[in-house]
Amino acid sequence: MRSGLVALLVPLALLGLWQWITAAGLYSPSQLPPPAEVVAALGDLLRHGELWTNVGVSVRRVVTGYVCGVGAALALGAAIGLSPVVRRLFAPTVEALRTVPSLAWVPLLLLWLGIGEEPKIVLVAIGAFFPVYTTTASALSHVDPHLLEVGRAYGRTGIRLLGTIALPAVAPTLVNGLRLGLANAWLFLVAAELIASSKGLGFLLIDSQNTGRTDIMLLAIVLLALLGKLSDVLFAAAERGLAARRA
Repeated sequence: MRSGLVALLVPLALLGLWQWITAAGLYSPSQLPPPAEVVAALGDLLRHGELWTNVGVSVRRVVTGYVCGVGAALALGAAIGLSPVVRRLFAPTVEALRTVPSLAWVPLLLLWLGIGEEPKIVLVAIGAFFPVYTTTASALSHVDPHLLEVGRAYGRTGIRLLGTIALPAVAPTLVNGLRLGLANAWLFLVAAELIASSKGLGFLLIDSQNTGRTDIMLLAIVLLALLGKLSDVLFAAAERGLAARRA
């Protein structure tokens, strides 16, 4: 309880600073509207039903892209982490692709996949893929070889060896990678929703910029931060629940 209250100190201080700056007139309302105007914009979006529509679309894109990206990352990370041959063959290329900025993928995805949901989900999947892949491949490449030999001695190979021996041995590192992947999925969401989008929080950002609605722009940023934090909290709670069950 006390730690939760402490965590609120910085947000409340920032909110107070925001209110003071607007009251002092350091910026015009078109540049930085006061908090009350952002709350009013929130009320308008709720009354017109736009808020939940845009939030729901963004959450669906993040969840779908995250699941796809994590699945691919675990498969490739496991192969590269456990096989020196696969590592030498694929790891340099994957590491090079990891350095490509998110927006660089946008024109290519538009060309290949059109302007529907597919390019948006693929871009979010790319964002989730690399943190999970990196942690998985690195952790599995450092699994104690004697542990793997014991598993093979008991007849466990392939997927069974991975699921019962290798992955449990690197579970803490793997969970950290999954959490990083989820955070990265939210980061890539805005870039994804630049792709001819008519719904979503990224669309709200771009639309508010075009219409000069700084209040909605700030609201979209706050909502993205809150949703990202909420998803991380839920992930941490699920992690603690699984750890308690294993204990």
